Amino acid sequence: MQIGIVGLGKMGGNISIRLTRHGHDVVAFDRDPTVTAKVCDQAEGKRCTPATGLADMVGKLSGRKVVWLMLPAGKVTEAAVQELGGLLGKGDIVIDGGNSFYKDDIRRAAELMKKGIHYIDVGTSGGVWGLERGYCMMYGGTKDATDYIDPILSALAPGIGDIPRTPNRDKPGFDPRAEQGYLHCGPAGSGHFVKMVHNGIEYGIMQAFAEGFDVMKSKNSTELPEDQRFELNMADIAEVWRRGSVVSSWLLDLSARALAGNPDLSNYKGDVADSGEGRWTIEAAIEEAVPVPVITASLFTRFRSRTGNNFAEKMLSAMRFGFGGHIEGTNN
Repeated sequence: MQIGIVGLGKMGGNISIRLTRHGHDVVAFDRDPTVTAKVCDQAEGKRCTPATGLADMVGKLSGRKVVWLMLPAGKVTEAAVQELGGLLGKGDIVIDGGNSFYKDDIRRAAELMKKGIHYIDVGTSGGVWGLERGYCMMYGGTKDATDYIDPILSALAPGIGDIPRTPNRDKPGFDPRAEQGYLHCGPAGSGHFVKMVHNGIEYGIMQAFAEGFDVMKSKNSTELPEDQRFELNMADIAEVWRRGSVVSSWLLDLSARALAGNPDLSNYKGDVADSGEGRWTIEAAIEEAVPVPVITASLFTRFRSRTGNNFAEKMLSAMRFGFGGHIEGTNN
């Protein structure tokens, strides 16, 4: 299958390469032509064709045209969607694989459908590891359009792998694609809504790990009675928790890796950004009158981290860099 990929950063480039490894043809474009050239050089079997812009890309696509945007949420993505709306035709498909606000997806889908163009929002999780591990994807759109791009999504998904199957999933009513790592959630907007809540939950889990490790690291405080002070090894604790613990997880794996490399995490300032999804999750909770105290507190902690920080914030920075390559002081 042929697809255009716009935005070849940490995830867009790897998505392009992974698709070529699974036999798909990619027309790639990034505003930096050297990035485009690098991705095409790494593609499998010369299956990647560089483009100089959106118009050039659309011109190089044949048949029912599919363009996947992997751009920062906001004005950049909005401008690309609007431009594609003037370049594509009836039956063509625009995919937004970034972290756009789900209400923007609903609006864009309605606007493009007036021209017969389909819009699919794909919440994409996997970070910088997706090239090898695959991407967990939650997506929304019409059945016709989502069925058409299923070969693309199947190639990007991690597959069932070695994760034990959940009992009773052979009953009617369950989508078999879910255990492959991708799921059609509903109409346009639903994919990014589910990914938004996923990221809100991620905030809370990360915050719990960060606070717990900070409590343990501070157990040697001179403010405590001498016989109650412990010198605890954070790297060893993270490692032992990875082995059979109830809290074992990928985030704990990343924490263990960071602590083994630098136990004091002195390579991090602890200036923790938020990329939007946590705020949007809280806004949705307010609209629905659903209490989310953990997610709210974790977001406010990120705000506070920018005016002074501690070991907990360094833990958060280390986890964010581990799964997504996020650089402190930026939303990237």
